[in-house]
Amino acid sequence: MASSERTILDALFLAARQAADPAHVVPPALPPPPRGRTIVVGAGKAAASMARAVEKAWPGPLQGLVVTRYGHGVPCERIEVVEAAHPVPDAAGFAAARRILDLVGGLGPDDLVLALISGGGSALLALPAPGIPLDDKRAVTSALLRSGATIGMMNAVRKHLSAIKGGRLALAAYPAPVVTLAISDVPGDDPGTIASGPTVGDSSTLAEARALLAQAGVAVPESIRRWLDDPAAETPDLDDPRLAGNSFRLVATPQMALEAAADAARRFGVTPLLLGDALEGEAREVGLVHAGIARSVAEHGHPIGRPAVLLSGGETTVTVRGSGRGGRNVEFLLGLALGLDGQAGIHAIACDTDGIDGTEDNAGAWLDPATLVRARAAGIDPRAALARNDAYGVFAASGDLVITGPTLTNVNDFRAVLIT
Repeated sequence: MASSERTILDALFLAARQAADPAHVVPPALPPPPRGRTIVVGAGKAAASMARAVEKAWPGPLQGLVVTRYGHGVPCERIEVVEAAHPVPDAAGFAAARRILDLVGGLGPDDLVLALISGGGSALLALPAPGIPLDDKRAVTSALLRSGATIGMMNAVRKHLSAIKGGRLALAAYPAPVVTLAISDVPGDDPGTIASGPTVGDSSTLAEARALLAQAGVAVPESIRRWLDDPAAETPDLDDPRLAGNSFRLVATPQMALEAAADAARRFGVTPLLLGDALEGEAREVGLVHAGIARSVAEHGHPIGRPAVLLSGGETTVTVRGSGRGGRNVEFLLGLALGLDGQAGIHAIACDTDGIDGTEDNAGAWLDPATLVRARAAGIDPRAALARNDAYGVFAASGDLVITGPTLTNVNDFRAVLIT
């Protein structure tokens, strides 16, 4: 890729990440200190960096515990940081969730629970409902991940298998008020979907969770089947009076990140076109659609003239059919690349803003008109690689992987298609 195009794409991705930097977005949203104690709890890929931002800005005493993904921790002085597994939960997440529930128990109305919630919290707060072994919950989570289920489907199930999500953390804190600061990684920024809504009422039901598991074709262990059939297992609804005194504040969202990238594009003299912050669907198919729009811009100047950049966010899905490597961002890019077929003047970047695409070591990848040429020269058949879900192998061979390491924030996927 020519250095100028890559420079622009890198700058747009950086602007998107900086718009969701906890150091900038958390302090202005903090509530005043309470008369009583302040307990900080949290979960997600940004939880540790959010905790550090709270510590630096909070004017009074506090204590707490947050859980984040392995490799995403940062040093804090008063708030303990625990690392655990994502996306499939492990025993460390189980123990941290149990301790978080214990921390908020026994508080009074003059105390405050400050909850720091970000994407990834669903897996990291791994406390199964009574009678459900952690291994059973892990098995269902893994099956859902492989099924191509949307994040909304995933979380509707996970809330109903949890002792802490779906509003149950807030119930444990009652009568202490809960103020939630959230970094959204989900289409639509629904508070009940971000980290499976541990501090807000739940609009989904046990019946929906059962139906979604059947729709995804997931084999359900007997412990989970029994729990989902028990009416007493229902989550608190949106109107539960015990949640009435709480507040929920979005401090960073995918739309904010896209708007920051759009501003950066204008500074380069490139016109941005925001396609949406909540795009869903099979990653490869979304890539093909983006290719069609980019071709229209390049060949017809429609719906926008060159130079332009198509910006989009959201969370696509990958239905795993093969044994290859790669997350949804590189699978999107491979679909885009095949749709463009080396068309000149079109370059792209697609990355997860948390710095980890799926479970690999890359955030995503770049794409230029010669990417597939380089991959084929290295002995890779791109279409065969896509069939076995091995987009990582294609971009590793072409030398186009983007590796940032953990960014300590998470507003989901960032995609930019530059047409010069």
